[in-house]
Amino acid sequence: MSLSELRVFGRSGTPISPLTLGTMNFGEGPGGASGGGLTSAAPTGADESIRIIQSALDAGITAVDTADVYSQGESEQVVGRALRGRRDDVFLATKFHGQMSPNPAHSGNSRRWIMQAVEGSLRRLQTDRIDLYQAHRPDYNTDVLETITALNDLIRQGKILYYGTSVFTPAQLVEAQWLATTNHLIPPVANQVPYSMLVRGNERDVLPIAQQYGLGVLAYGPLAGGWLSGEFVLDAGQPPTRVHSLPGRYDISGPSSERKLLAADSLARLADKLEISLVDLSIGFALNHPAVSSVIIGPRTEAHLQAYLKAADTLLSEPVLDAIDELVPPGTNFVERDAGAVVPSLEYAELRRR
Repeated sequence: MSLSELRVFGRSGTPISPLTLGTMNFGEGPGGASGGGLTSAAPTGADESIRIIQSALDAGITAVDTADVYSQGESEQVVGRALRGRRDDVFLATKFHGQMSPNPAHSGNSRRWIMQAVEGSLRRLQTDRIDLYQAHRPDYNTDVLETITALNDLIRQGKILYYGTSVFTPAQLVEAQWLATTNHLIPPVANQVPYSMLVRGNERDVLPIAQQYGLGVLAYGPLAGGWLSGEFVLDAGQPPTRVHSLPGRYDISGPSSERKLLAADSLARLADKLEISLVDLSIGFALNHPAVSSVIIGPRTEAHLQAYLKAADTLLSEPVLDAIDELVPPGTNFVERDAGAVVPSLEYAELRRR
């Protein structure tokens, strides 16, 4: 596999590069007010971000993924500046849902907000259309039919070309397809999911459903949010990575995290045995799943980008994939939150009790 070997993005027929440039780390604005862990302060300033984006495009990456909530619009602005003169060569994806101001009405998946949110994204991205417009998270207060009807209308208006979802449950994915078909609407063509050697829960149902309906899959978090960066190994102590902001996912002292740490350490040892980097092993694994159209990488620096680009050439043999399966069985998630979101019925006790 190399960046020149484009993959077809689901049933859309659109060829995109096997790596997609994720831009959550780009911009200079503060973290957003989503309340759902969708955003944080970006560590990479605008000028360096633009250089990284252009370097990625020069290297052969053809897809860029962002979101309105990343640094409260700053990421989209940076992407818009970076794509001047190159817009037609890029498959451009962004998202809506996260809260974009202190006003809670400026969020969600309602028609009212979608129609406002898309105008803001178009303006910040300096473009007349968005190639893939994604619901960043499910909205349990809005009927799915309202959401997909609004998105269908945006396609008819030419403001978006395709629409998709992110971390929707298996039931929600099937419901969206059924509602679109029965109401004579254009159905979603994509789903964005976390997928890595340490986050394999989507192998149970989400990825097979994507294959069944011909959905393009953008797989994010191939390094499991830093757990496969090489910092999380036995006897190394607590790495500083996000431990204060997301202790439930990064505190290595919890029972689930202890098992996850052991797995991360074992995978690092496997990479050493193969004489490749853990990044190479991680990207090679995520790219190998037949449902995955493209793997989202999220570099903070040019050096990070170059490491990801090198990893795109990694091909893993059947014995290596078997060894990974022995260390982390297929379908495994160590922490519920690793799935990208916790469904309300698990998060709120009152929904499980009379």
